Amino acid sequence: MSDQTDVLSNQADKAELLRSLHIPGAPLVLPNAWDVGSARAVVDAGFPVVATASNAIAAALGYDDGEGAPSEEMMFVARRIAASADVPVTVDAEAGYGMAPEELVEVLSGIGVVGCNIEDSDHANGGLIDVDVRAVYIAEMRAAAGRIGVPLVINARIDSFFPTSPLAGHRRRADAISRAEAYWSAGADCVFPPGAGPDDLRAIVAEVGAPVNAGLPLKHGSLDELRAIGVARVSVGPQLYRSALDHLRTDLQPLLETRK
Repeated sequence: MSDQTDVLSNQADKAELLRSLHIPGAPLVLPNAWDVGSARAVVDAGFPVVATASNAIAAALGYDDGEGAPSEEMMFVARRIAASADVPVTVDAEAGYGMAPEELVEVLSGIGVVGCNIEDSDHANGGLIDVDVRAVYIAEMRAAAGRIGVPLVINARIDSFFPTSPLAGHRRRADAISRAEAYWSAGADCVFPPGAGPDDLRAIVAEVGAPVNAGLPLKHGSLDELRAIGVARVSVGPQLYRSALDHLRTDLQPLLETRK
């Protein structure tokens, strides 16, 4: 086989491994990384997958979240993480950075990652992308991944509960379920409603039938509760990055005091 064929075969194997780890009730836990150092720490701790957090990477690069950072810089960091890790790497691709679905899939494959988050917040206009528009985008991503030969693991983020969601509280669960069903039917491997409470998660798990990703608040979250609900994936997001900065500030303070 050619070198490129070997690379794609290795990526395909990693994608299938990543997909196999989405087990309802025994979820894949993802402590999201933001650079090579944090990714290596995740692997050294024994986690089988590295996931990135776009919020943390953008902040570390000096940009705002929500596609405030240039996609080239975000993907450069993701490439370096993927090159440093032997385990599958899944990248937070935000809303796709304005790329066509096939272009996004080609970029992700080119940097060596085998999964991605794709969200339905509309960063250009505010609010949420129309569910049918986003479902078509996911279907085209799935088709592009099939043509390349790497079965990209697509985690469809549903922002119905997100702080920037324009939906009234009583409408959010129904909207999230509708979006989850559409994205699952379009070819997503997992659905991720950040901000969903336990009852919301139970409803989505029960009514959609797709693997569900939940967020885990570090200070007051319960993995046992999420297991009991039946989620298949758990993300920490940018919390570890923020925790690391908090520790840095604590370590800096006594150094500053020595100047007095």
